[in-house]
Amino acid sequence: MTRKDWEKIIAARNILELEEKATLAEIKKAYRRMSKKHHPDLSVTNSSKDNGQTMHKILEAYEVLMQYCGNYKFPLVLEGSEDLEAEDWWMDRFGQDPLWGKSRDD
Repeated sequence: MTRKDWEKIIAARNILELEEKATLAEIKKAYRRMSKKHHPDLSVTNSSKDNGQTMHKILEAYEVLMQYCGNYKFPLVLEGSEDLEAEDWWMDRFGQDPLWGKSRDD
């Protein structure tokens, strides 16, 4: 990714008022929350024109984050052993114990 791409992602995160790390569900929830707050038909605090521009920025931010998240591919099939335990599955993908946050070797 280029610096320009990262700047867009950071700006989108700020527009949607997200933390540094967010799940897809959190991104969607933030988008819905901001949409309800700034939608021209629902908001009475600002003018319709201002809310329309704000909604456009919110939609662009959401699309940038969804495109960024959409570039990741996750395996949907089990590779290797068919009898993989949950803890082994976790360690294979993340390398940390799910409860204690340490690798098994520590």
